[in-house]
Amino acid sequence: MKAFADHFSRVAAEYSAYRPRYPDGLFAALAAAVPRRGLAWDCATGTGQAAVGLAACFHRVLASDASLSQLRQAAGSGAVAYVVADAGASPIRSGSADLVTVAQALHWLDLDRFYAEARRSLAPGGLVAVWTYGRHRVDGGPIDGLIDRFYRDVVGPYWAPERRWVEVGYRGLPFPFREESIAVPPMVEEWTLRQMLGYLSTWSAVVRCIETTGANPIHALGDQLAPLWDGDRRRRLEWSLTLRAGR
Repeated sequence: MKAFADHFSRVAAEYSAYRPRYPDGLFAALAAAVPRRGLAWDCATGTGQAAVGLAACFHRVLASDASLSQLRQAAGSGAVAYVVADAGASPIRSGSADLVTVAQALHWLDLDRFYAEARRSLAPGGLVAVWTYGRHRVDGGPIDGLIDRFYRDVVGPYWAPERRWVEVGYRGLPFPFREESIAVPPMVEEWTLRQMLGYLSTWSAVVRCIETTGANPIHALGDQLAPLWDGDRRRRLEWSLTLRAGR
């Protein structure tokens, strides 16, 4: 059994504050792809970004994560019930979930155990949907160039091996379901430099770099980006979402 990879508990508050929000169109597309909108299970929910979005489209959402620290920072919603649970052992009644989702976390899971649990949990006609996003884009120029070098050269050695699946958009990752194509919009945010640096501080490679070296590489990056950002200006950031869905 694959051990729980706890990369984010120490930055749970930052994760809740600075991770981008998934577009409403993603959840609308998923809701349109299932015959019922009773229960959605958001596995490895983290601080609940996907769970809250699902709550706008489903009557009930069960959001589970193995990290209590993450769940303590989760966004509140009356339709969402948060529970500490491993991805391979959900408290869901068999055949009751109309939708099972994993947002930006499938690569950390024990796939065999999660897939078996998803099959057990799904109702007839239900859907499994997993998605990921890689590096964002800001200006198509010097800002993106600095962030790319930071990603590759500064914290590159600290990425876990599983990061490769994010870089290829989960292509080639085992997904033993009958796949369906569902179009989804990109994620978009209008952020200040401070907000973007807060987001970068939640990268698992940045967390590991700090733990290993005792130094925070975000500070030097911020100094390099400040002259290019234009003060407190809000800039448009965009992430492409890659979705795999199946029954």
